[in-house]
Amino acid sequence: MGIQGLTGFVEERGAFFTELRVRDTKLVIDGSSLYHRLCFASAVDFRRGGDYGPFAAAVRDFFGSLRACRVAPFVVLDGGRGADDRKLPTLRGRAAERLRAAHGLSRGDGGCLVPLLTREAFVQALGRLGVPFVQCFAEADREIAGLANRWGCPVLSLDSDFCVFDLAAGYCPLTHFQWQSVCAGEGAQGCYVPARCFSAEKFCRHFGHLNKSLLPLFAVLNGNDYIDLAALEVFFSKVRLPRGCVAGKGGKHVRLQGLLNWLSQFAEPAEAVDNVLKYLKKHQREETKELLCTSMEDYTPSDVNLEDFFQTGKYECEAARKADLPRWVLDALAKGKLAPFISDALILRSTFLHVQVENMQRPSAHSTALPIRQVIYGLLLKVSQNAEAASPSKQTNELPVVCEFDRLQKTLRKTSVQAASLPTDFCDDHFPLDKLMEVPTSCRQMLLLETLGVKMSLLESIPSHLQLPVAVTCYWICCSEPKVKLHQLKALLLMIVSGELHRITNDPDLTVLRAEDDNIAYNEFLKWKEKKLQNKDFDLDAAHSFCQWQCCLQMGLYLNQLLCTPLSEPDLSSRLYTGTLVHRLYQELKSTPSVENLFSFSPKMTRLYQVLLNTVES
Repeated sequence: MGIQGLTGFVEERGAFFTELRVRDTKLVIDGSSLYHRLCFASAVDFRRGGDYGPFAAAVRDFFGSLRACRVAPFVVLDGGRGADDRKLPTLRGRAAERLRAAHGLSRGDGGCLVPLLTREAFVQALGRLGVPFVQCFAEADREIAGLANRWGCPVLSLDSDFCVFDLAAGYCPLTHFQWQSVCAGEGAQGCYVPARCFSAEKFCRHFGHLNKSLLPLFAVLNGNDYIDLAALEVFFSKVRLPRGCVAGKGGKHVRLQGLLNWLSQFAEPAEAVDNVLKYLKKHQREETKELLCTSMEDYTPSDVNLEDFFQTGKYECEAARKADLPRWVLDALAKGKLAPFISDALILRSTFLHVQVENMQRPSAHSTALPIRQVIYGLLLKVSQNAEAASPSKQTNELPVVCEFDRLQKTLRKTSVQAASLPTDFCDDHFPLDKLMEVPTSCRQMLLLETLGVKMSLLESIPSHLQLPVAVTCYWICCSEPKVKLHQLKALLLMIVSGELHRITNDPDLTVLRAEDDNIAYNEFLKWKEKKLQNKDFDLDAAHSFCQWQCCLQMGLYLNQLLCTPLSEPDLSSRLYTGTLVHRLYQELKSTPSVENLFSFSPKMTRLYQVLLNTVES
């Protein structure tokens, strides 16, 4: 969520904060805010599809700072859109904003765009670091507030809604959380992270001792992710807010201040709501009152007991119970083993496909992965080939449809996509979704590989953690339009090899003995990388092709997860994809084919590259 204009207003006035030394405490972290913050802080380039290695390193360093200060982090992530789908208009607006940003970046304008697999890389990094986390069933704000209050610890976020929640230990904005400047501290207390904590008391005092219980009404009237401000314009056009609030320069903050001052005259929310309704026509009042009261409840800390989840691994919430999903699906969602994309497809039959920096004149990069998504939808919504065969004339009626939000050139468009029908082993009468885990691994693996158009025998020479990316690469070569160029393919494979080389030479957890020639090869690679750092060429068609690969990898990951990982899950945080590098390699291969021998000092890496190339070309 987020309250329009509040972050800017609060930031302009430092008086609403208190200084805080964060150490020896639990800390409830808004996962979405954190990965956005770390992504933007660690990225040097937003045009080339993301550098997940440096991002994962930033995640590791962040939690390293917390550990040094004896801070116990608990990360809470948003889940899907929820059965009521109340945020759909807001999400459509954000998708349109992302599309505009992506288009600007594709033309060379500035801007920021979260790379496609950032969330997946973040979840993997949390797992690898052993940081406790939960993925909520829907929006996480209320559950974050509930957990923080249960433990009496602060909330770390970038979401201005936490200025409104009644939080026992306050809200620390990530913008003021100086985790890169850990202070030594004095005496036995040890080091701490300097931070600032928003004080609702100071904020309310500033506005004529405003009752804190009126803050949710303020948020709703001012406009948040759930409320269309236009519905309340009648009120604003008639009410006389203090301080002569007018539109124009700084109008947002002026109105915001005026609204807070106006609310300060009321003792409690019901009285204030009644006064708002006076300005509306009689036939509007009942509906508006219901809307206001429902929306204010969004600022009540949830009674979902996340503490139980962190102790027992069981996630219970009423919305999840009402959705009537299989227990294993609920557990996998809560543990981040299934993405919110899955719950949206299952509950709402509606999904958002996030845009990348691609060629806007071509079909969306996601169109390449459509057949994979159709199999995912088929598994979730269960379509049997038997039913299709029994009544071919009714086929179009019987195939479930999922509504996808994707781009058509430079505009957001809603498209209906039919689910794929599945092999008999996966039919309703054999294995419904709640028994999918009982399907033999060999069958699940076969469905995954058939979807990707690959046989297991082809992958046997590939290290297990690279089998899925290689299978996805085979699929990408077959299904991409326009066809993948050889230089693009070689650049991608060299990038994967460089990730492997980085992993075996840098991973402190790796028990494998490092060969000296690997170290030499890695140092030579770093020298090459430094030399080529100045190459600013940007090939939009190559970018589009690499975007297609990421789309295929994302859906390959999701299908693999839904099938309970018949193939090992590749580790994005180990530099499986590095956008700046793959683009540089592509440019270099066009002019200097010898770059293909970049890892010649390491026989092992040379062999790996050759095996990868032979596999995907066969």
